[in-house]
Amino acid sequence: MKPVALYVGEMLGRYGFPHGHPFGPDRQEAFWAEARARDLDRRAEVCEPVAATRAQLERFCDPEFVRFVEATSERGEGFFDYGDTPVFPGAFEAAAHVAGSALAGLRRIMDGDVRRSFQPIGGLHHARRNAAAGFCIFNDIGVVIETLRAEYGIKRVAYVDIDVHHGDGVFYAYESDPDVIIVDTHQDGRTLYPGTGDSRESGKGTAQGTKLNIPLAPGSGDDAFAEQWTRAAAFLRARAPEFIILQCGADSIAGDPLAMLALSAQVHAQVARDLCALAEECAEGRIMGFGGGGYNRRNLALGWNGVLQAFLQT
Repeated sequence: MKPVALYVGEMLGRYGFPHGHPFGPDRQEAFWAEARARDLDRRAEVCEPVAATRAQLERFCDPEFVRFVEATSERGEGFFDYGDTPVFPGAFEAAAHVAGSALAGLRRIMDGDVRRSFQPIGGLHHARRNAAAGFCIFNDIGVVIETLRAEYGIKRVAYVDIDVHHGDGVFYAYESDPDVIIVDTHQDGRTLYPGTGDSRESGKGTAQGTKLNIPLAPGSGDDAFAEQWTRAAAFLRARAPEFIILQCGADSIAGDPLAMLALSAQVHAQVARDLCALAEECAEGRIMGFGGGGYNRRNLALGWNGVLQAFLQT
C-alpha cells in the first residue's frame, strides 16, 4: 500500500482562469513537474480526477447556487462573483472535479487504502455555501467536512489553513460549530483580501474558543511564524481532532505577487510533518492536504511538494 493518494489530471488542470489570470490553468503542471523531478510521482499513488455529483456538492452548497454555476458555466461569460472569479466554458465540470477528487481521496483514507491524500488543485476556501468568491467556485473543504459527518460519523475535525489569505468561506461556515477546530494563519486582514480573520474571532456560542485566527504583519518570515505555530500546535493537540485537513496555500511564501508575507517553503514542510505526527496521535493517521493559493509558480512547486514529501516520509 502506498501511503498517499495524489490527485492530478486533465480535469483538475482545467480549474484555472484564462487571459493571464493569477489562478491560471498552468498551476497544476508547475507542481507536477517538480513532483516528477523529485520522483514523488513514483512514491505516491497517482489517482485520476473524479467529478462530484450534484447531491455531494449540495451537502455544503445551496442547490440554487449549484444550478447558478451550471447555467452560468454553460453561458461561458461574465463572472461568478463581483469580478475576481471569471466564467469560462466548462467551469462547472472543472469545479465539480475539484470537489469530487477531494471526496475520492477522503474515501481512500476512510476505507484504509491509503493513510493520507494530497489535492494540489483544491482548498477553495473563499467559496460560500451560496456564492463564489476569490477564485473559488465550490468549497471542496466544506463538502469534505459535511461528508465526514454524513457518511463516516466523524464529528471533531481540525482545519488548518496557512494560505496567506484568511479562509473566510470555511471559518464563517463553521464559526458556531464547536466540533470544527480551526487554526488559520494569514497576512493581517487589514492589509489583504478578504479583510477578515481578526485574532479576537474565536468562535460563537458553544463554539467559543474552538477557533484560532493568527494574523501576521506584512513581511513576517519564518521566525514570526514559528513563534505562533508553537501556540497553534498546542491548541490543536489539546482538542484531539479525529481528522485533520491542511490548506497549504503557497502564497504565504516570499515573492508571491499578490501578498506580502515572507515565509520559506520549509515552513510548509514543517507544518505538514507536525500535523502528520498529531494525526498519528489522535486521528488514526488521517490527514488531507489541499494546495490552495499560490501565484508564484516556483513557490507553489516547492511549497506543495514539501508537503507531499512530508506526507510520504512521516
